[in-house]
Amino acid sequence: MCDSLEVRPSILITKRIYPETLAEAFSSLADVDYERDEDGLPEQQLIARAQGKTVLITQVTDRLTRGVLEAISPKLIAQIAVGFDNIDVAAATGRGILVTNTPGAVTESTADLAFGLLMAAARRIPEAHHFVQTGQWQRWTMGLMIGHDVHASTLGILGMGKIGQAVARRAAGFGMRILYHNRKPVENFPGAKLVSKEELLRESDFVSVHVPLNAETRHMIGATELRMMKPDAILVNTSRGPVVDEAALAVALHEKWIAGAGLDVFEAEPKVNAALLACPTAVFTPHIASASVQTRHRMVNMARDNALAYLQGRRPPNLLNPTLWV
Repeated sequence: MCDSLEVRPSILITKRIYPETLAEAFSSLADVDYERDEDGLPEQQLIARAQGKTVLITQVTDRLTRGVLEAISPKLIAQIAVGFDNIDVAAATGRGILVTNTPGAVTESTADLAFGLLMAAARRIPEAHHFVQTGQWQRWTMGLMIGHDVHASTLGILGMGKIGQAVARRAAGFGMRILYHNRKPVENFPGAKLVSKEELLRESDFVSVHVPLNAETRHMIGATELRMMKPDAILVNTSRGPVVDEAALAVALHEKWIAGAGLDVFEAEPKVNAALLACPTAVFTPHIASASVQTRHRMVNMARDNALAYLQGRRPPNLLNPTLWV
C-alpha cells in the first residue's frame, strides 16, 4: 500500500510520449522530469535520472532489468503498454516496487492492424501498390497479382485473449471458419473451435498470433511449426517478435513452405533479419498496432490514472503485482 508521501513526489517520464500533455497532468501533484527525446534514455542515464523519483512513466523500449531495478528505488512504474516483458516484474516485486500497465487500451486497434496485415499479405496489396507506383503496370492480365481469398477461409488464432477475440469478431464478418488454441475454452464464441496447436497449424489458411512473450512462448513458431502449415497459408504476428523464429520464417518464405507473412513485431527491433526483409511475400509494419490517435490517448490516460491513483493514496487500477498492495 502507498505510504504517506511526506515530501513532494517526483516523476520521471523516460521518453517522449503522445500526447505530450501527459506531463501537465502531474504538475500540481509532483515535480516532473520529462525526457522529450524519441530515443529515450540509455541504461546508465536512466539509472541516474531515476534516482530519488517516486514514479517512472515507462515504455516498451525501456529495459528495466533486475540490475537496473536494484540501482533505483521508485515506488511505482507505470508502463504505457499492455505488454511488460521489458520489466522484470518479479525483481520489482521483490524490491517493493508497484508495476502497472494499460490493459484493454490497445485491443481493437491491434485487431484492426492484425486483420489489415492478413488482408495485405493475402491480396498482395503492398506489392501491387509498388507495381503501380513504379510504372511497372503496362497491361491487365488474368494472372496479374494473384492472391488468396480471405472470405470463407479458415483462421487459426493462437491466444484467444482480448485481442484474439477481437480478431475473431472481424473474421466472423468475413464468414471465416475460426479455430483457436488457448489454455482454456472461450465461451462467448460458440462458432469457434478449440483445437491443439498442431491441428490449428495444419488446417488454417491464416494463423494470427496473440500470445504474451514468456519462456513458454519464445520461438513458439519455429521451423517445426512452419512446416506443419499449408503451403498457401499466411502467418500474422502482432504480439511480440521473439514469439516467431525470424530465421526459420525467412527460410519458410524463401522455400515456399508457406505463402506469406504479415509482421508488426520483430525479434531485435528495430533490426529485422536481412533474409526476412528480402522475402517479397512478407508485409512489414514498424510495431504500430496501437498507433492510432484514439488508442495512444487511451494508453497515456490509463498510465496517468495509474500514477495519479498511487500519488493520491489509492490502489492503482491496473496493478501487475497486487500482493504489494495490502
